[in-house]
Amino acid sequence: GQPGPFPGTTPGAAGSGASLGAPCPSVPSRHGAGKAEDTFKTSPFHLDLWFYFTLQNWVLDFGRPIAMIILPLEWFPLNKPSAGDYFHMAYNVITPFLLLKLIERSPKTLPRSMVYVSIITFVMGASIHLVGDSVNHRLIFSGYQHHLSVRENPIIRNLKPETLIDSFELLYYYDEYLGHSMWYIPFFLILFIYFTGCFTPAAGQSRMPLAALLLVGPSSLYYWYLVTEGQIFILYIFTFFAMMALVMHQRRKGLVLDSNGLFLFLSFTITLLLIAAWVGWLWNDKILRKKYPGVIYIPEPWAFYTLHMNNLHAAKGSF
Repeated sequence: GQPGPFPGTTPGAAGSGASLGAPCPSVPSRHGAGKAEDTFKTSPFHLDLWFYFTLQNWVLDFGRPIAMIILPLEWFPLNKPSAGDYFHMAYNVITPFLLLKLIERSPKTLPRSMVYVSIITFVMGASIHLVGDSVNHRLIFSGYQHHLSVRENPIIRNLKPETLIDSFELLYYYDEYLGHSMWYIPFFLILFIYFTGCFTPAAGQSRMPLAALLLVGPSSLYYWYLVTEGQIFILYIFTFFAMMALVMHQRRKGLVLDSNGLFLFLSFTITLLLIAAWVGWLWNDKILRKKYPGVIYIPEPWAFYTLHMNNLHAAKGSF
């Protein structure tokens, strides 16, 4: 062929060669800044991801202290990780993976840097919690009572030297405060970031399939457990209010939630009702009131268990 306008090219390749010298249009990342052309795409209900997400939350998060208690102690000595610890390790790997897959399937491009920082912080916080929670739950076998504060626990208050008590309070701080904060804040932030992409102008897309309706109950019940046991009501309620505000704002633009957004929003709504019922049931419990003073009174399920259910089992065993 005839030589092209650039050395080593033919006329047929001239266009491609010329394009090398021209500025290429930027190709936005999948999680980069939002694009106008994909704002109103609608994605189908992610049954596989929501099912796996709900299942692993129940098995690996809710189920880990139960597995630790019911499995024989001989299998998992107190100086080794418990079965619940292995559940927690699996949770720390699987949950961020599923969250990233949710973000990938969003019909809207989302802020990549914020997602990555949130995932990194989530893994770090959950790992801090793994250590603190492991020791605190193993203390149950030594008589530790979760409905009491660290210094009020019979096995702790008489320790010598007294500085050992400070060490156990530090452990409790890493478990219940620092670990929970670094775990749950990015967790809810990622869910909210995903939620921002769950809007569509097609009103026909604003309904949930039967599979989603069946998953709402287990999903809501897990979030109830997460909020009450994690003592993160303020974080949860701010996230829920932000969701409500976003729904009202988008509605003025003629946008409605798609099936995935409806599933998440309905799960959070039912969670609030479950929390209200839980608080109302235990409103007059004087012992739990002492452990949870202040305006926001939301007892932990495991504190309720160690206070009432353990006493019930002990009473049955005496007969």
